[in-house]
Amino acid sequence: MDAGREHLERAYREEATRIRASLAARTGDVGLAEDAVQDAFVEAIEHWARDGVPASPGGWLATTARRKAVDRIRREKAGAGKLALLAATDGWAAEPSPADPPDAGGADRQADDELLSLAFACCHPALTTDAQVALTLRAVCGLATDQIAAAFLVSEATMAQRILRARKTLSALQAPVTVPDPDELGGRLAQVLAVVYLVFNEGYLASSGREPARRDLAAQAIALTRTLHRLMPREPEVLGLLALLLLHESRARARFDGWGRLVRLGDQDRSRWDSELAAEAAGYLDRAIALRRPGPYQVQAAIAALHAQAPCYAETDWRQIRLLYTRLQQLAPSPVVLLNRAVATRYAVGAEQALAETEPLAAELDGYHLFHALRAALLAALGRHAEAGQVRERALALAANPAERELLARGLSLLSPGERPPAPRCRSLRGNP
Repeated sequence: MDAGREHLERAYREEATRIRASLAARTGDVGLAEDAVQDAFVEAIEHWARDGVPASPGGWLATTARRKAVDRIRREKAGAGKLALLAATDGWAAEPSPADPPDAGGADRQADDELLSLAFACCHPALTTDAQVALTLRAVCGLATDQIAAAFLVSEATMAQRILRARKTLSALQAPVTVPDPDELGGRLAQVLAVVYLVFNEGYLASSGREPARRDLAAQAIALTRTLHRLMPREPEVLGLLALLLLHESRARARFDGWGRLVRLGDQDRSRWDSELAAEAAGYLDRAIALRRPGPYQVQAAIAALHAQAPCYAETDWRQIRLLYTRLQQLAPSPVVLLNRAVATRYAVGAEQALAETEPLAAELDGYHLFHALRAALLAALGRHAEAGQVRERALALAANPAERELLARGLSLLSPGERPPAPRCRSLRGNP
């Protein structure tokens, strides 16, 4: 790969989302911002190969994206308002002077606000949940259409049409790209939290592709949640989600071995867990609980906290975890929650009871690889090895993540509570539980 292409790919990873969010916030048009940024990168392919990489790749791309947006607006019949918005912020993307003192704090905060504004726009209530997630993954997280299509298990053409329809819906509504006013924020918050959580899950353990995890997506989800917390410091579910994400993130260094293989929670080296991050998460969870407005993210964070606090896997408080999953099922009913509770039942009560708890879930979870992975583990624990082997093959056939497939191929149990967030990630991304 030549140096210009390397710089361009690095610039896309580091700058595209920021530029897209800034341009969307100024024009009020998510689709226009995305198209303009794409146009800027297409132009960069030619110019950087010919003239070399500019001193400030991000500034060059931002300036070019703004010019591409102006060109597109001028071709519209009703673009005067958007041109006025851009004119009012003229110079926003100019090349920085080397002599200019950095204003990291203010610039970072503005970038966070713009990114959060873009997230709220992508989660507009007029869109379906699938469209919200797809548009967020595309516009906020910068995933390519083929990557999003793979996560949903649909064709690239189908996903391209879904994203296009979502963009047209927002454009027709003239939906503002901004954080809603305080009196509207609560009603929009639940969906934004759900989508941010799905983005984190996709980063925590990718649903498809060659890489088992996408650390950049997980980091973006955490940054978005921190920004939400700054805007809503006394919202317990924001505190709960932030605690939950940080607790899972605190184990990131121990989740894969040197060969890139997934390490089960019980086998992880706990000395590699980030104790400072876990302590920060515990503080957020304590503040959330003190507000006495329980919600699903707070309960999930409490489950993750019990795993973090256990001195070793064998001393995990499985009975308390099982009770918390029961409470989670009351707050947010889902067969995946019951599946996770069955794992806790295995250790708190026994494998036979746990297997009985999985039976009513078969109809809804037959297409979910973790359902079959758990059943294989339970059957093996009961000495029913022939059945366990058959069920494990079913789990292997359904698993898309390479690290999970490798673990199953070695004949190892896949699912343990706390190893992955218990939200039904596959339900939203793939159209099945």
